[in-house]
Amino acid sequence: MRPGPELSRRDFLNATATVGGGLIIALTLPGAAGSAPVGHPSASELNAWLRIGRDNSITIIVDRSEMGQGVYTALPMLMAEELNINLDLIQIVAAPVGDAYISPGNGGQITGTSNSVQESWDKLRMAGATARTMLIAAAAQRWRVDPAQCHAKNGTIVNDRGGVLTYGELAAAAAKLPTPKDVKLKPKINFEVIGKPRPRTDTPGKVDGSAEFGLDVKLPGMLYAALAQSPVLGGKVQALDSGAAEKMPGVHKVMTTQSGVVVVADHFWQALKARNALSVTWDPGPNVRLDNAAIHAMLKKTAAAGDGLSARADGDAAAALKSAKQRLSAAYYLPLLAHATMEPMNCTADVKADGCDLYVGTQVQQVAQTTAATAAGLAPAQVRVYTTLIGGGFGRRLDIDFIPAAVEASKAVGRPVKVIWTREDDMTHDTYRPPAYEEVSGGLDAAGKLIAWKLHITSPSITERMFPPVKGVDDSVIEAAVNNLYDVPNLAVSYSRQEIGIDVGYLRSVSHAPNCFVIESFMDELAAAAGKNPFDFRMQHLAKKPRQRRVLQLAAERAGWGKAPSGRYQGMALMEGYTTHLAQVAEISIVGGELKVHKIVCVVDCGQMVNPRIVESQIESGIVFGLTAALWGDVTIVGGRVQQTNFNNYRLLRNNELPELYVHLVDSDEAPGGIGEAAVPLVAPALCNAIFTATGKRLRALPIGTQKLQKA
Repeated sequence: MRPGPELSRRDFLNATATVGGGLIIALTLPGAAGSAPVGHPSASELNAWLRIGRDNSITIIVDRSEMGQGVYTALPMLMAEELNINLDLIQIVAAPVGDAYISPGNGGQITGTSNSVQESWDKLRMAGATARTMLIAAAAQRWRVDPAQCHAKNGTIVNDRGGVLTYGELAAAAAKLPTPKDVKLKPKINFEVIGKPRPRTDTPGKVDGSAEFGLDVKLPGMLYAALAQSPVLGGKVQALDSGAAEKMPGVHKVMTTQSGVVVVADHFWQALKARNALSVTWDPGPNVRLDNAAIHAMLKKTAAAGDGLSARADGDAAAALKSAKQRLSAAYYLPLLAHATMEPMNCTADVKADGCDLYVGTQVQQVAQTTAATAAGLAPAQVRVYTTLIGGGFGRRLDIDFIPAAVEASKAVGRPVKVIWTREDDMTHDTYRPPAYEEVSGGLDAAGKLIAWKLHITSPSITERMFPPVKGVDDSVIEAAVNNLYDVPNLAVSYSRQEIGIDVGYLRSVSHAPNCFVIESFMDELAAAAGKNPFDFRMQHLAKKPRQRRVLQLAAERAGWGKAPSGRYQGMALMEGYTTHLAQVAEISIVGGELKVHKIVCVVDCGQMVNPRIVESQIESGIVFGLTAALWGDVTIVGGRVQQTNFNNYRLLRNNELPELYVHLVDSDEAPGGIGEAAVPLVAPALCNAIFTATGKRLRALPIGTQKLQKA
């Protein structure tokens, strides 16, 4: 899951068209076949990023889904910088489905891998700069002056003689000009918007209730639907008696679909009550005996076979391990995790004879379109996708399992239908983060220097199900492991795929989290074996990594490494992920076997920042997400049934449990890195390393909350 290639000016196909007297600048991403914009207004608008109207309205089409990570603020800031306009003047529209919005790094119109700013950094600044250049040219023509005598200021073009024209007054004329071939981007020293903290544009709507999430969608004549799904994961309907449900007030239809049994009613409460009155006989399928012990045994058995695929091989790790002065080996286990989004899955569909309107919070607009088209019996082009705000994505809405039932129900009743999953539906039918069993070995020479490292990962493949086929090693399984930070001359990373019978999905930070837990926990184990301070040991093996050394050094300084108050203990972790470099130090205490997390310090070098306030909030959010996963995250399966049903038994971090969080952002001139997921993985190893300092006990499995923390 790597960021795509950098974009250059010649990678863009710029087209202009007058739409209601406005200027549209359309940009085509490289490699997006058939995405060239055309002159017809409705067609070119599909590929447009910027529209300037005669009324001075400025509309930016944002091609990434807003799910709390701040893209509706950060991406327009890139455009506003080059347009020399106030961000408050911009209107934001979610992109429709279109090839122009394909992410090169993600291989589709996908919001994921924390690369929204990375891929938009040049693209949207160029769009703004191109528009600015054309508006200046139009003004210069009207005034009959040299364009060099004109400049953009606060949504206007001003000349040296005091003349002023608004963007709206110039938009139509600018649209008729040839697209400039050489557009100058502002240097960092001249930034007035980029790099400055500012409030998010989507906050006011969330405060006053005007923001529209999927659950807020209301259409004329809309009905509501509840879905009955097999209690055993993977099960199917065998027999259905819907007589009692069909007689209940407000019920319009009961129907069997591939997703389960759908009950459509006037109101959701009516649909839910009728769903609960159904008599369904389920064919449980092959997972009726599946439980956590069976999953763990499957992974260990496959790992023991040793027939893995090589992901990286430097030197000869096996030989170096044999000759090492000290050898250390350990096995780690990471459990299933639920996404537990605040907004449960939902989808509204309005199927008509000539098409389908889909209102949904999704991270995969193209996949949502084709899924709805298949369910409706339509061509994909006949499905219009309207992306709402998302009340928590975390990778869950990369899946589309909540879409077909709404489409099928709407088609059957001839009216718009909103399908809503209850919290219990959401918890028990998630696509869970895959478990992982990881075996790692390290070898030290006589001076305590790491000379060999061998890591073998056994886990299911998410990508094989969602984006098949996977040839060779699944990149989403080896993140943070294949680009091991440390100087090790003999290094081997391998992977064995073992499916577990249920669907697994991407969860915020994907395999960075399990692999960082293993790597950073084991680095502490190696430091102890070498008789060295964990900080010194890491620094010793980062001679070729100046950015990593810097964040680690700063984290140690800001956390007061080695100077914790009496009764408190520290642990650290380091990672490079999403081209961002981070170090964390956790400070804890243990009283009566109970863990209290007092403080977490995180130092972040993510390159140039668009909005430092968003970066800081995302790092804090990631730490909270990581704390929940590390302390309590676990999904229990008994007889193929998930036992966690709500937040009462799938524990989340509570307000009174939040430690002090200190985030330090490193100023940098490097290209932007991703920040939405980067802070999550370091939490668990930092905590477990601190627990070892406090108790002498190594925790090689998560969650922490289920384990005794007395001294070993």
